[in-house]
Amino acid sequence: MSLVPILLLGLCGILVGGVISLSRQGASKFSIGLVAALALLALAGGVAWMMPGDS
Repeated sequence: MSLVPILLLGLCGILVGGVISLSRQGASKFSIGLVAALALLALAGGVAWMMPGDS
């Protein structure tokens, strides 16, 4: 089992917490959207890394 998907999913959780914190603090929509997009990328990367592949 590789360590990379665990780290990516952990990063996703931290970023989701950041989105919640930013929205509660009344941050700009751009900053909330940027952090949310990064969280989605980390989630997609973690899930894609766990998919079975040819190699």
